[in-house]
Amino acid sequence: MDIAHLHFLVADADAAQRQILIDMLGRLGATRISAAPDGETALRSIEAPAGPPIDIAIIDLGLSGRDGLELIRDITVLNAGTRAIITGSCHASLLFSVESLALAYGLDLLGTIPKPLTSGHLEAVLSHYTPPAAPVLERRVLPRFSFAEVGEGLQARQFEPFFQPKIELASGEVKGLEVFARWRHPEHGVLGPAAFIDALEQNQRIDFLDWTMIERSSEQCRAFLDKGLPAAISLNMSAETIGHPDFLRQVKVCTDRHGIAPSLLTFELPESAVLTNDPSFLERLLRLRMMGYGLAVDDYGTGRSNVQQLARVPFSELKIDRSFVDGASRKRSLATVLSSCLGLARSLDRKSCAVGVETRQDWDFLQGLGCTYAQGHHIARPMEAERFPDWLADWRQFF
Repeated sequence: MDIAHLHFLVADADAAQRQILIDMLGRLGATRISAAPDGETALRSIEAPAGPPIDIAIIDLGLSGRDGLELIRDITVLNAGTRAIITGSCHASLLFSVESLALAYGLDLLGTIPKPLTSGHLEAVLSHYTPPAAPVLERRVLPRFSFAEVGEGLQARQFEPFFQPKIELASGEVKGLEVFARWRHPEHGVLGPAAFIDALEQNQRIDFLDWTMIERSSEQCRAFLDKGLPAAISLNMSAETIGHPDFLRQVKVCTDRHGIAPSLLTFELPESAVLTNDPSFLERLLRLRMMGYGLAVDDYGTGRSNVQQLARVPFSELKIDRSFVDGASRKRSLATVLSSCLGLARSLDRKSCAVGVETRQDWDFLQGLGCTYAQGHHIARPMEAERFPDWLADWRQFF
């Protein structure tokens, strides 16, 4: 990794330790290095740097004046875009807690390194650095639509499913596609849920959108099958839609009409929706599975369920929330939670899917943990059905 263009800050109370770190960075290729003997100086260097902004601050927990924990909090308040590496002469378990604290504050943490530092450890943590995303110069202002306008769009078949591939990590094969609702508006172009979901939820008619996606996705599933393409579809559903007395009958009518097997459709429910003691709802989920449809618990990790609660839900797949996936390859606290989630899925003999895979590092990390499936922008963004065959051909050539 070329670090010559980065501006480093070495904040350590011990002059000898500071110099050792500066020398290490120099040998690794750093050319712009500032130093701070205490927390106050470090904060000033980040707030008003002498020269370019500080890209990476290496912070010792034992700083005087303003210690490392205070500096973690203050850096996040500054919102200066500085990444951090935390060091300290303490047990690894304490550094793990420090890492959790830094993530809770929102610090962009590259990693923690116990003292004494080595050049190998430092180089490994620096490899987690990625350039900041280019600033968004102009944000698109979304129009606001009334419930009636959204309803007219649904009736006019302006809403369509976009598809994001789901990849089996062990083989690299496309094993399914998650559906994302998009509104192809005649005036405003393609719009995401932020433009229309509120109008439906405020009028308690999210089922209008759910049924449109079920119908159009089933139709597209049939088209994919006819072309010999992977066709397993996952759809996000509201608990209200699945809980409707006619849901099971109507979804069977839909799949029968398009000639697709129930096993090709998986319905995704957020974790919070399955945390219920309502026996009639649990019965409905069980009947759905007995009919052959898949059931995924979505956003796992956000609903505070436990093993006992999950074990009684007849789900076939556990989708782990992106907040535990993105960056897990370089953040031990995230990695621990992610590993625990994957272990739970294995213990219950269920498939696992990591959502929000944004980098190759996260992809490789998930493979090492034995995750079943992955999806995210590193693989592909949601796309129109027409684009999927060409994307698939490129993907297969790559793998």
